[in-house]
Amino acid sequence: MIYNRAATDNAITEAVESVKPVQKTVKTGEIIVREGDRVTDEQISVLEQLGIQRSKSYPLTLLGTLLLVLILFWLLLEFFKRYYADIYENDRLIMLSGIIIVIIILITKFVTVIKISDQPEINSLMGYLAPVAAGSMLFSILLDNRLAYFITMILALFVGLLTNGNQLLYAITAFVGGTVGVYQVSKVNQTSDLAKSGLNVALANIVTIVTLAFLAGNISLNTILFGISMGAINGILSAVLMIGVLPYLESAFSVTSMIKLLELSNPNHELLRRLLLEAPGTYHHSLMVGNLAEASAEAVGANPLLVRVGAYYHDIGKIKRPEYFVENQRGFDNPHEKIAPALSTLIITSHVKEGLEMGREARLPEVILDFIGQHHGTSLAKYFYSRALEEDREGKISEESFRYEGPKPQTKEVALVMLADSVEAAVRSLPEPTPENIREMVRVIINDKLDDGQLEECDLTFKDLDIISGSFCKLLEGVYHKRIEYPEVIARELEKRRESYGDHDNKPAE
Repeated sequence: MIYNRAATDNAITEAVESVKPVQKTVKTGEIIVREGDRVTDEQISVLEQLGIQRSKSYPLTLLGTLLLVLILFWLLLEFFKRYYADIYENDRLIMLSGIIIVIIILITKFVTVIKISDQPEINSLMGYLAPVAAGSMLFSILLDNRLAYFITMILALFVGLLTNGNQLLYAITAFVGGTVGVYQVSKVNQTSDLAKSGLNVALANIVTIVTLAFLAGNISLNTILFGISMGAINGILSAVLMIGVLPYLESAFSVTSMIKLLELSNPNHELLRRLLLEAPGTYHHSLMVGNLAEASAEAVGANPLLVRVGAYYHDIGKIKRPEYFVENQRGFDNPHEKIAPALSTLIITSHVKEGLEMGREARLPEVILDFIGQHHGTSLAKYFYSRALEEDREGKISEESFRYEGPKPQTKEVALVMLADSVEAAVRSLPEPTPENIREMVRVIINDKLDDGQLEECDLTFKDLDIISGSFCKLLEGVYHKRIEYPEVIARELEKRRESYGDHDNKPAE
């Protein structure tokens, strides 16, 4: 009669495993208990499982749930207030945030009550379908990447609250999947990247589920495989939900997302096609401005894609009278030589107002219209002002009448386009664009805008201006670098080859 702990534990384990779970199927319309009958423990258990009979602690559970929800929403609003005041003060964006959160919570609640099997452990894994990643990606695309991380954490806590069983497992999986979703859409370059994000979220879910299963240690292989399939489905469905809902939220709340910007950057857009055909010089100037501004955007904390698209559209007003702008003039015919400087200034400055009108007709987003209306600020049309001073004998010329109406750039993005616009035009006019001349011209242009007060209302720093100047110079020196002249011997050899083999397409010479 010696106590054997190991044998006793094995006997207990075998006894527990020999007891199979008691399951009872209740069909629709079946009477569980009749009025007036005594209620058995089994019937009470059935009623509780169906949610008809609430436990004595239900009021406290409901109160605790309510308090937790209030705490989470208070944390969310306080986060907006402290770090995103522009969103907190915008009722439209607050409503957008609330709608996204409510949609994700409702879908999560729906999937957690679905019963697809007679096995409770399988049904409990439906919590892995909570589409937190869809909400995270929507916040990242429509509002802000960093805000999306915080929202992901809040939604993951809601998932843990709404799911039964191992709540921490579902919350962790939801948080990892949502975070990976934010990573994937934070720098979207094409619309196909949205579909790829779903695959990456699915992979992250699978890795997380397998890792948590290994940590638990007592989960069956069938349960792990089913959880993996749920994680994979979650990633795909999250991407589908995000792509399907995104256009409607954009339109309903007038939000310009990266996807909308990618659409606007398409050269086949009506305004860009008109610009290419009717003002080709301005079109190529706009492309160069976009390259210059985008090169330094990320280094100074600006949005590179927004900068590029804004540069494409900033001069669309020149479509109205393309021949009055030097980049579109062919030959030596300059219509400004035949009219007064004041009229020339009116024509030149009016391209801003006309561009805004064309942009509104084409329903361009407000952030793009800002580039059109602010890219000159209140700058002075110096060439025509100097001509007017030469012709003014009575001293009646006012400098204000030769300035653009403004307003001055309000954001870093618009300020970058303003600087790139002026620099590109100035360097193009250099008779000898050597590296030294380019650097000097860039420095003069930036200092001129700074001294004229055009950068007062945006948040560019002196350090930012130094970075911008270096970026402009590097790109422009690459464009205007000196070409190597072919030696005479090589030139003659090339000429012989052309005579022997025809043109560059290797067609025989005729």
